[in-house]
Parts: sequence; C-alpha cells; structure tokens
Amino acid sequence: MILSLLYIDPGSGSYLVQIIAAAVVGVVMFFKNIKMYIRSLFIRSPKKNKDNPTA
Repeated sequence: MILSLLYIDPGSGSYLVQIIAAAVVGVVMFFKNIKMYIRSLFIRSPKKNKDNPTA
C-alpha cells in the first residue's frame, strides 16, 4: 500500500517540475531586482550633454 502512494503520473510530475522551475526563476529575478536597486543608489548614471545633440 505504501508503494502505491509514491506514484506520480507524468502529467502531475511535469506540472510539479514546471512549478519548481517557475519558483526558482521568480526568486532569482526578485533578488536581481533588489541588487540592481541597491546598486543604483551608489552608482550615478552619466549625465547627457545638452550642448551636443549627437551624444
């Protein structure tokens, strides 16, 4: 009886893999956004020269 509870059909297994992959990508993007925000506080973007329209 215990072995029958361990079975995961292919549809549920692929759905579980998709959920785990989406969670990992979501966490990575979340921390990347936080890192970029903190970095933007310390790094100034270069100012554009208003006299030279090609720059």
